[in-house]
Amino acid sequence: MSGGLVALLDDVAALARIAAASVDDIAAGAAKAGAKAAGVVIDDAAVTPQYVSGADPSRELPMIKRIFWGSLRNKLLIILPALLLISAFIPAVIPFILMLGGTYLCYEGAEKVWHKFFGHHAAAEDQPAVDRGPGAEAKVVKGAITTDFILSCEIMVISMTEVADESLWVRALILVVVAFAITVLVYGAVALIVKMDDIGLHLSAKDSAGSKRFGGLLVKGMPAVLATITLVGTVAMLWVGGHIMVQGAHDLGWHQPYDLIHTLEAPFAGIAVVGGFLGWLVNTLCSAVVGLAWGLLVMVVVQPLLKALPFGKGKNDDAHGESDAHSAAAGHQAAERDSGHMP
Repeated sequence: MSGGLVALLDDVAALARIAAASVDDIAAGAAKAGAKAAGVVIDDAAVTPQYVSGADPSRELPMIKRIFWGSLRNKLLIILPALLLISAFIPAVIPFILMLGGTYLCYEGAEKVWHKFFGHHAAAEDQPAVDRGPGAEAKVVKGAITTDFILSCEIMVISMTEVADESLWVRALILVVVAFAITVLVYGAVALIVKMDDIGLHLSAKDSAGSKRFGGLLVKGMPAVLATITLVGTVAMLWVGGHIMVQGAHDLGWHQPYDLIHTLEAPFAGIAVVGGFLGWLVNTLCSAVVGLAWGLLVMVVVQPLLKALPFGKGKNDDAHGESDAHSAAAGHQAAERDSGHMP
């Protein structure tokens, strides 16, 4: 009897070790997949603050909460099952889905760059979306969730390609971890960003001179912080999108762009100590240039079509990329002044 018990305990211990190894594999796979999708994650965090621009401060966090749950539902209930089915039955389609998403990123990044230097917006378009009519909050939340769906697709596809060699169930668990982790990371950061000036106002009301000074710096500095996040997000879109297109072209047999970038990268990669970083930087800059060029080319083809459609961007410029993220701070501060919370 005791021998049977010992054998049973040995089996339990062996199963525990296997489970622990599986958890380690899942954690490692999730970290690898999430890191590869980091550029899209940065853009997702940079985009979302504009959707609560001009909202009543008391409604900012509830709106972000609704977008968070919508994003999580998209990832877990729609994107994840679809990707698992595709990877199980038609895995050859995944590179094309990835390149389609890369094209979207290049297009959106190029559009941001174009509008930054050449765009002109009517005054009505600069008005915060939440002030444009009745039921606007629900409409804004729906628009944010739709934009997030596109970015979430790209995040999950990139993550899937990084763990394609794992079994189906391990892939599923890794993608669940990635979905939760990235959604919490993005919307936790967004909540912190949009409430940062509230924190600054709270500190400014303290008796301590240091708190007053720091609070004032937070309030004054948030527009610059948001503008920087927008810039980083745009560069990330072009870099990630360009890299996807170059890698995809290489995998499909067109090797010249890939080989050229690695030829330019090689002299820098050999430099002692900083070679790895410099090589990565050259690769990133080249990918961003490719992304910008491809995005501008897509713009030339796509934008006339969008303007002709009743639901195209030409009809609704509060879609992703059409307003600078620093408007979130400006609109929020205006709301604070109207409510009497700012001097």
